Amino acid sequence: MGLQDLIAIVADLRKRGIGFRSLKEALDTTTAGGRLVFHVFAALAEFIRELIIEGTNEGLAAARARGQRLGRPPAMTPEQVRHAKALLAQPDATIASIARLLGVSRSTIYKYVPELMTSVDGQTIDVPSQRLELTAETDQASGGSPKL
Repeated sequence: MGLQDLIAIVADLRKRGIGFRSLKEALDTTTAGGRLVFHVFAALAEFIRELIIEGTNEGLAAARARGQRLGRPPAMTPEQVRHAKALLAQPDATIASIARLLGVSRSTIYKYVPELMTSVDGQTIDVPSQRLELTAETDQASGGSPKL
């Protein structure tokens, strides 16, 4: 909600004979002085909001200039993507089992391995549809590592 919205709401209330009284700020729009104070407070709030936005944007620009990476870190490393692609070449591997093995969701696998998806008449389908479920059984001889 912006300043214009707030002013419009208070103006609409005034037209209907309803006064706005803020108990916290001791503000009463039923008087001329109260309406003046209301508009001054609203303008100050908008000014402060714009200063915060401006400072945030300047900080982001400075961070980009320093070469800092902004935003959420990638869910998969390039090595994990290569590993997922290698596992997908195995006939008994499923997207769900690979996702579990790599500690990501199935949708993350689809995001990072886009060749899994094809579009037919606007509908997305899974290309490797005839895959069996992998089990992460531990092999006592290999020290407890997952056996594929």
